[in-house]
Amino acid sequence: MYAIVESGGKQYKVEQDMLVKVEKLDANVGDTVELKALLVASEDGTLTGADAAGAKVTAVVNAQGKFPKVLVFHYKAKKQIRKRQGHRQPYTELRIVSIEA
Repeated sequence: MYAIVESGGKQYKVEQDMLVKVEKLDANVGDTVELKALLVASEDGTLTGADAAGAKVTAVVNAQGKFPKVLVFHYKAKKQIRKRQGHRQPYTELRIVSIEA
């Protein structure tokens, strides 16, 4: 059984006991979070749309962290303009506890 869930404007395919890193959520480590299900697929069939909205995908916050640094480099040719900047995107790591259709 798996589900397609939405979090932070992105969609993730999740299964039970899976770890997934999503956009930072306002939750502490150990908190339980419910995710919006867009699709739920099992051996019995597939639920989509309003049927999938009734499904319950529960996750526990495993960790809060930051992704590795990404360097952003801007320059203008022949103008001696160079600018280097780093960015680390924060994330929340979730462990999927259950998918109930």
